[in-house]
Amino acid sequence: MNLPLQSHPALYAAFDVYPSAKGAATHIQQAAHTLFDAAGGGLLYVLGNERLPRFQREGAVEILRFGRLLDNYLHRALAYSAELQGVLEGGMQDSLQIAQFRDPWSGIPLVRHATGRYRTVYEVNGLPSVELPMAYPNVGAATLGKIRALEDECLTRADHIVVPSGVIRDNLARRGVAPERVSVIPNGTELNPGHARPEDAPKRYILYFGAVQPWQGLDVLLRALQRLQDIPDLHLVICCSVKSRRAKGYQKLAEKLGVAERITWLHRLNKEELAPWVSNAYVSVAPLTECARNIDQGCCPLKILESMGAGVPVIASDLPVVRELVEHRENGYLVAPERPAELARALRVLLDYPDTVAQMGAAAQRKIAEGLQWSHANAALQKIHVELISGK
Repeated sequence: MNLPLQSHPALYAAFDVYPSAKGAATHIQQAAHTLFDAAGGGLLYVLGNERLPRFQREGAVEILRFGRLLDNYLHRALAYSAELQGVLEGGMQDSLQIAQFRDPWSGIPLVRHATGRYRTVYEVNGLPSVELPMAYPNVGAATLGKIRALEDECLTRADHIVVPSGVIRDNLARRGVAPERVSVIPNGTELNPGHARPEDAPKRYILYFGAVQPWQGLDVLLRALQRLQDIPDLHLVICCSVKSRRAKGYQKLAEKLGVAERITWLHRLNKEELAPWVSNAYVSVAPLTECARNIDQGCCPLKILESMGAGVPVIASDLPVVRELVEHRENGYLVAPERPAELARALRVLLDYPDTVAQMGAAAQRKIAEGLQWSHANAALQKIHVELISGK
C-alpha cells in the first residue's frame, strides 16, 4: 500500500465519491462521523476522483480514496474491493473493533476478515442487483445473480443491518433476513432557517434538485411543465448534483418540449450554495418513478427531507417509501407516479393557493423538528455502534 495508515478501532467503507454534491456523500459524512465518534477515530475508505487527494488525515480520522479511474463499473468495483482487502491484510484488521459498509464491494472483504476480530454493520441504502439494470440495461442475468449472491453473503454475515425505510426492511425480509437483525433509521436533515434569495433567482420558481438517473423522473417533471405554459411567471430551477454533460439529454428534451426558456440549470452546488435555492422555492418536486428501485428496494429521499427542513412542501410521487415521510395535503402533496398531467394539475392547484402552501411548509418543518433531524438518526445509529463495540 505504501501509505502511512495508522491502526484504527473503526472503519467505514463506501463505494461512492466523497465528498461530492450527491446525497450519498451527505449520508456518508453523518454515518461515518457517528461511527468514529463512538469508536474514538477511524479510517474512511471511499472512491476518489481527479480532484481529490489519495490520502488525507483529519485529526483522529484518516481518509483513503481508491484512485484508479476505471471506466467499467464492475472492474472498478472489484479493484476497489481488492484494495480494501489489501488494507485489512496489511494489519488493519488486528486493530479494528467495528466496521460499517454501504455496499457488497466494501462488505465482502470486511465480513470475510471479521471472523470474531471485529463487529460489522451493513448499511443498506441501495442494492446493486436492483439498481444496476436501470443504469446499465445490458448487464446479464448471470452477472446480476453473482452480485445478488454477494449481497446475500453480506446480509447473512453482518452482525447488524441498518436501513433508511420500512420498504427496504420489508424487501430484506422477503430475502430471508430476520427482522430482529434490522434497524430502520430514516435519513435526516437540518432545519433550514431561511436564506436570502439568490440574486439571479426567478421571482417564483418550483425546484428540482439532486441526481438525474432515470428513476428520479425528471422527464416527467419537464412534460408537466409543458402543460403549464399558460402561467406567465412560472419558472423551474434544476440543481443537478452531476456535471452538466450528464444532463444534456434532459436539456434537449426541454428544448423539444418548448420549455427551455423557463428553466434555470445549476450544477454541482455544494450544501451552502444549494440551501438558499431550496429555502426560497415555492414548492419542491420529487417525481420518483414507479420502478423496482423505488418500489421493491425503497429509499429515503434526501431531497424530500431537505425541502421539508426548509419549510418548503414537496409534490412527490405517491409511493410507499414517500408515504413514510409525506402526508397528503398535510405536509406535502402526493400524485400518481409517471403521470405528467396529474403532476401539472397538482402544481396548478398549489400555485393558486399560496396560503395552503405556506401551511403545508410549516407542517413539514415541524415533522423534521420532531424526529427527522440528523441528530435523531445519529443518536439511534450510535446506540447500535456502542452496543456492538461493548459486545452486547
